[in-house]
Amino acid sequence: MASDPIVLGFDTSAAHCAAALLCGDLVLSVRGEGMARGQAERLIPLIEDILAEAGLTWRDLARVGVGIGPGNFTGIRISVAAARGLAMSLGIPAIGISTHDAIGGPCPAVPAPREQAYLRDAEGRITLSPRTEVPTNASWPPACGALAVSIATLARDRVPGPPPAPLYARPADAAPARDAPPVILDDA
Repeated sequence: MASDPIVLGFDTSAAHCAAALLCGDLVLSVRGEGMARGQAERLIPLIEDILAEAGLTWRDLARVGVGIGPGNFTGIRISVAAARGLAMSLGIPAIGISTHDAIGGPCPAVPAPREQAYLRDAEGRITLSPRTEVPTNASWPPACGALAVSIATLARDRVPGPPPAPLYARPADAAPARDAPPVILDDA
C-alpha cells in the first residue's frame, strides 16, 4: 500500500459537493454533502477535511480525478477549474471522468432539469430524454460520496491525457444580455 499513489476524486456536477481519497483499492476518506448552492465555497475546505482525516497533505496527492458531467453547468465548471488549478499547482495529472463512466453499466442515466435525463448510447452519443422514456435497465448515479469514489477509482486506472474539460450535453440555460453594454465614464 505504501507505494500506491494517493488519488483524489471529486465532483460538483449536481446538487452536491463530494470528494474521496484512495490509496490503491483502499478508500482512505470520503465525504459527500448535498447542497443546491455553495459548491465553489465548500469544495476546497471539504477536500482539506478529508486530507486531514487521512493524515495527508496536498503534496501527498499523485493525481486528481474530477467529474466532468453531464450535469449542472456551473457545478461542472467549479470542479473542472479546481482540478486544473490543483494539477497545475501540484505538478500532478488531472483526469476528467464523465458521470456516465462513473455510473457504469450498459445504460447509465444522469438526471437533467425538467424531468429529463441524459442517456449515453453504445456509440458514446449523449441524448436528452424525458425520464418517462428512460429504459427500465438504466443505472442512475449512486450517492454523491460513492460517485466520488468511482471517479477516483477510474482516474487511478486511466492514462493521463489533456487537462479535463467540461462535458456539456446541451447549451447553458443562461443567455447574454440583450441590452446595450453600459457606457464607461472617464472620471478625468
